[in-house]
Amino acid sequence: MSEWKFDVDEVGDDADEPDRDDAPEMEPGSPSLENAAFVLLGALSMLFVLVRLVTLV
Repeated sequence: MSEWKFDVDEVGDDADEPDRDDAPEMEPGSPSLENAAFVLLGALSMLFVLVRLVTLV
């Protein structure tokens, strides 16, 4: 077994099509409070920027 993670035929333009059965399943989870707070902070910041731009005109 080689020390490389990928073989030559697995990368680049000549790569084989990946098997979709090998892909891990993504399962929904509940968002953490920290992630939700950052999303809310980003949305409020963008609204503030847009309001400031509109009121400058």
